[in-house]
Amino acid sequence: MPSRRSSSGTPVRILIWTATALAVVVALIVSMVASGAADAPLLADPGVAVRWGLPAATILAHLCATVAVGCFAVAATVLVVPATARARRLSVHERADLAALAPASSRERSGGSTSAPTTAPATASGNRTAAGHGTRGARRREARPPTKAWTAVVRVGAVAAALWGPAAVAQLLLTHLSVIGDSVSPEMYGSALWQFVSEIELGTTLTFAAILALGVGIAGVATTTANGAAWTAVLGIVALLPPAFTGHAAGAANHEVAVSGMWLHLGGVVLWMGGLAGVLVASGHLSTASLAAAARRYSGIASWAALIVVFSGIQSADLRINDLGELFTTAWGGLLTAKIVGTGLLLLAGAWHRARTLRMLDDGVRSAFARLAVAEMVVMGAVMGVATALGSSAPPVPIEPPPDPTPTYTVTNSPVPPYPSVSSYLTQWRPDSLFLFLTIAGILAYTLWLVRLRRRGDSWPVGRAVAWYAGMLLFGYLTCGGPTIYGEILFSAHMMMHMSLAMVVPILIALAAPVTLALRALPIRMDGSMGPREWLLAVVSSRWVAAFSHPVFAGVNFTGSLFVFYFTPLFQLALSTHLGHILMVLHFSLAGYAFVNALIGVDPGPKRLAHPFRLVLLIATMASHAFFAIAVMQSSTLLAADYFGWLGLPWGVDAMADQEAGGALTWGIGELPTLALAIGVAISWSTSEKKEAKRVDRRADADDDAELRAYNEMLAAQAKAAEAGRLARGGR
Repeated sequence: MPSRRSSSGTPVRILIWTATALAVVVALIVSMVASGAADAPLLADPGVAVRWGLPAATILAHLCATVAVGCFAVAATVLVVPATARARRLSVHERADLAALAPASSRERSGGSTSAPTTAPATASGNRTAAGHGTRGARRREARPPTKAWTAVVRVGAVAAALWGPAAVAQLLLTHLSVIGDSVSPEMYGSALWQFVSEIELGTTLTFAAILALGVGIAGVATTTANGAAWTAVLGIVALLPPAFTGHAAGAANHEVAVSGMWLHLGGVVLWMGGLAGVLVASGHLSTASLAAAARRYSGIASWAALIVVFSGIQSADLRINDLGELFTTAWGGLLTAKIVGTGLLLLAGAWHRARTLRMLDDGVRSAFARLAVAEMVVMGAVMGVATALGSSAPPVPIEPPPDPTPTYTVTNSPVPPYPSVSSYLTQWRPDSLFLFLTIAGILAYTLWLVRLRRRGDSWPVGRAVAWYAGMLLFGYLTCGGPTIYGEILFSAHMMMHMSLAMVVPILIALAAPVTLALRALPIRMDGSMGPREWLLAVVSSRWVAAFSHPVFAGVNFTGSLFVFYFTPLFQLALSTHLGHILMVLHFSLAGYAFVNALIGVDPGPKRLAHPFRLVLLIATMASHAFFAIAVMQSSTLLAADYFGWLGLPWGVDAMADQEAGGALTWGIGELPTLALAIGVAISWSTSEKKEAKRVDRRADADDDAELRAYNEMLAAQAKAAEAGRLARGGR
């Protein structure tokens, strides 16, 4: 059947948006009334306009965020992207990486057909990259104007992003009115609002959320390229972080778990629902074959987004109900049950989409996708309305501090764990939603890449897979187990966790070569769109990554960050705020990986030094590391004194003695990884020399020792010339 665009695309899209909006409004009203969230409070009633206006502004901000992030994500990863004419010469390192890492199957399945394998990787425009043939490694990209589908999606995303900021401001103002009720006169409103946004945590958080939303709006309006769309989508995901600190997550007993779970949940929702909205916007400008390819690519995004939503939703719900019976005996539990049912329907629709709709699209039946999209958008809208009402209702688990908080709880917002021992380090767990998901997703993605390689007939070293699984499991234990729990209250435990994250985990990850595996396993897009492999290759070959991963910079960053972090207020910020803790873990884990990969890794990115200089860099870096440990041990000042000095642990801990022990652990833990790195560099050195010797032997066999014969002939000519000169001088 010939590919064609639907002539009734516009009426269908209008029907979808109208049905979705009605579903959101109806679900919000019913949920608010059923849960009692819209009832007037006994004291300081802000009025019916505020009671209903606040959830309306909240859901409007969420809808704008969803459409904005989803549309820009679709523009960056699903549709054919615009490109400008550009040509540049690839470095020898880039040519070697591109040639060696090209997968055997280079075309992504599109429109129901699979192309033949190729041997050279493709550029973003779909043209093959010449790796040492004719053009001597030059990468050329033809100019490609934006398609109608890409332009339409970006335009809708820009409008949604522009509306997100005003909606967030309205949410801020209405939240302030709901807090003060009718207790402030109009003359004092301005000063009360300033106090709310500058001194009250809720007001400050909502202010940051509004500022970030306005920034997303500016970025969205200015977006004209694929890079711009990608950066706007990333900024939109970041802008979801402040809202995660509000609502039930703000005062939950497990604050860190609640905040991470809420951020993951919001991110999954905007990619799932917003991505579908982006595909629907583009569908009216795509041929049937192109729509089938776009729907298939969105299906991959939706699968990961659904996994995030379900994972974070289960963990967040567990914090707010005492038992499963409260799902049916409380108003809040009833709303949660309705949300679970709606999410289940969406999962079934996704399974139907993958099993039936994609095949029907391949056969040219566009109406199947339209019908399913209408149903999904309506259910998504209803679920979003219920979720907004959930955020405005009180959960069964009360959000309040314990009756008699200990000093440790007051400082850390966590109860005092058992006395530290080997068994308690192994049995104490507080799963952080973000780090636990990264662990699970990392293991799952690596496994899927291995399966794809095996199905294609390619091999992958078992040792690298074992290293990856060990590294990810260790990362999960360090960030969700005893080291993190005791690292909040003991400097020595903190340094054990920190040094393991910065030195042990990166060695395992670098040996696993995840970037190399991904570049071999992920399919290449040949139609001008940017898939996971294209974005990964763009990142690892970018100037920022080249600078960050340069061996010298990586070494300086690895050790210099220790001094900058621990001898400044940044250390206490990471201890006292969950966001600071997340940034600390991510920074030092990435810094450790960049340093180790520059020494013994095989992943592309850094311009590696010769092996003798690698050993020099390792020795110099570890010497600086030892100097840091000695500085901590000999320091007469307690680091983060306003934190560790006020814990009041029941074990009679001497904070200065524990700090000295932490410095000793820092020095001691670094010894074995340093030895392992030195051995790794030596093995790599020996292996490279053997490979070079084999290469020379193969070339000699191929050309019958042409190089050796030429060298001998040169020596013979020089000897003959010298003999002739000697005879000439003797004749005189």
